[in-house]
Amino acid sequence: MLSKNQIKLITSLQQKKYRKQYQLFFAEGKKVIQEFLDANYELHSLFTTTDLFLSVDTNKIYTITVGELKKISALTTPNSCLAIFKIPKEKRTTPNGLILALDDVRDPGNLGTIIRLCDWFGIETLWCSEETVDIYNPKVVQATMGSLSRVNVLYTNLEKKLSGIRVPIYGTFMDGKNIYEASLLKEGVIVMGNEANGISPSIEALVTQKIAIPRFGNLQQTESLNVATATAIILSEFKR
Repeated sequence: MLSKNQIKLITSLQQKKYRKQYQLFFAEGKKVIQEFLDANYELHSLFTTTDLFLSVDTNKIYTITVGELKKISALTTPNSCLAIFKIPKEKRTTPNGLILALDDVRDPGNLGTIIRLCDWFGIETLWCSEETVDIYNPKVVQATMGSLSRVNVLYTNLEKKLSGIRVPIYGTFMDGKNIYEASLLKEGVIVMGNEANGISPSIEALVTQKIAIPRFGNLQQTESLNVATATAIILSEFKR
């Protein structure tokens, strides 16, 4: 049975300030939870309506009803389980190869999908501007489908970070060079911009090569692509 304090804690973790305060986040669904367990994320507690996790410490498992799960779930249609994990410390590593950088990406679904794309295309490091949505937002966690456990995400002053590197910096712009005709190296940083405003002027000034996904439609009236969709196309071309 859920206590009032447990309900209060879990629902509070939908807000960034409480995730930061408690250094906790939650994930929902057996597959996503199992991905974090397999990656050795430290489990705080697990709430489930069925016996799905036989290897988990029984002292951390709480069997609850479907009705109780609805009270704590962030999903419109709750899954069968929800787990709280401790937020791990950021890994300060020296990245190799291609790095993806996000300049003020605000939509949780977009960020979650982009993290999953990094996992798919073997991009080990993702730099996020300090204004980019929090990776432990429940909608981001859900959209990653577990890929968050395999991609090193670092929040940073992106302008300062890009100012100090010597590899090519690729930026996506409508007036950039056709990506299918551009010379793309296996090492560098690819910058993707904000959903509404694109790459900010301060970051644009640091870009060494502007690239674009050409429009092939006859009318040429589509203004832009969804940032996650554009990221998929860009990464696919770099890895081709």
